[in-house]
Amino acid sequence: MPARVKYKVEKANISDIPEMHSAINHFAQKGEMLPRSLSELYENIRDYFVVREEDKVIGCGALHISWSDLAEIKALAVYENKQKNNIGTAIIKASLKEAKKLGIPTVFCLTYRPEFFEKSGFHRVELEQLPRKVWGECQRCAKFPHCDEIALLINI
Repeated sequence: MPARVKYKVEKANISDIPEMHSAINHFAQKGEMLPRSLSELYENIRDYFVVREEDKVIGCGALHISWSDLAEIKALAVYENKQKNNIGTAIIKASLKEAKKLGIPTVFCLTYRPEFFEKSGFHRVELEQLPRKVWGECQRCAKFPHCDEIALLINI
């Protein structure tokens, strides 16, 4: 069995955005996550982490601050052929580390793959437990108020 490659998680750069957009919207077209526009990615570039292989983005995800005590991991996308390499888990760990450094005690996510996040210590909650999320970004979502994503939370 070949040795597993260790990937480095880094903060995203402006030059990463076209590849991030492609990765995120690849999964959005399959109905596995919400799409993100280029303008949204540029506006929120400081939220994003990336993993590169030979200068090509193979995974990305964001830690978005919602409130003084709450942040969200969102837009986590890792290409299928790289998903067994712990890249998504590494992005989650980097996001949680940053939340802790910022003094944010609670991180949540909305996902169609709750089992993946549960492996990192998240637990399922009702969406109504996240009122600041519901009254913020969710209002602009095409699925609002009939969200079919599963809410998960972790206290750090």
